[in-house]
Amino acid sequence: MIRFDNISKRYPSGLEALKRVNFELEAGEMAFLTGPSGAGKSTLLKLLMLMERPSSGTLLINGKNLNRLSRSLIPSYRRQIGVVFQNHQLLSDRTVFENVALPLQISGYPPSETGRRVRAALDGVGLLGKESHNPLTLSGGEQQRVGIARAVVHKPKILLADEPTGNLDPALSAEIMALFRRFQRVGVTILIATHDINLINSLDHRIMHLEDGMLTDDGVRSNG
Repeated sequence: MIRFDNISKRYPSGLEALKRVNFELEAGEMAFLTGPSGAGKSTLLKLLMLMERPSSGTLLINGKNLNRLSRSLIPSYRRQIGVVFQNHQLLSDRTVFENVALPLQISGYPPSETGRRVRAALDGVGLLGKESHNPLTLSGGEQQRVGIARAVVHKPKILLADEPTGNLDPALSAEIMALFRRFQRVGVTILIATHDINLINSLDHRIMHLEDGMLTDDGVRSNG
């Protein structure tokens, strides 16, 4: 599903954010991306979102070389991807329903299909009864769940999460991870960038560690 083949990324400033990174994520696999600030985690996610392009190496998604994807096809590619941010990035002048519906409206879905998908996504994160609420009236954990509903409302094949539990307490973090595992079980490929060591230690999933732009560790940690 996702393959980084000797990927490097050097910015115009001269900063080499990624250095010859190699890994593969299979369809339906979930992995954590760890490392200190400045290690290259955000750059790696930006490459997957096509917000940045590699300086060298090959990035393959489902066998297709993203290096060769024309600018006009980027919006179509991004519809395969859902993104969850640490700070939710919800619009305070819109309801929960309207926030979740935004990706579908941008993609031109008809209102009837939009309504069905939004309610299904909100039901999936346990917020169906709050579709008419303003996001500011919700707790931090509920706001993050709205962000997750928005990320999955178009049924993406890949879900990227950038510090999704960074502002949450351990109990809420566990709830968010349970949602991610549910999406994984239906075949979504999930990559989670995080500093949350307690969260990582509580789960048996593949851990990829970046250090100074290099992938220094790639494996599964077992709690057994």
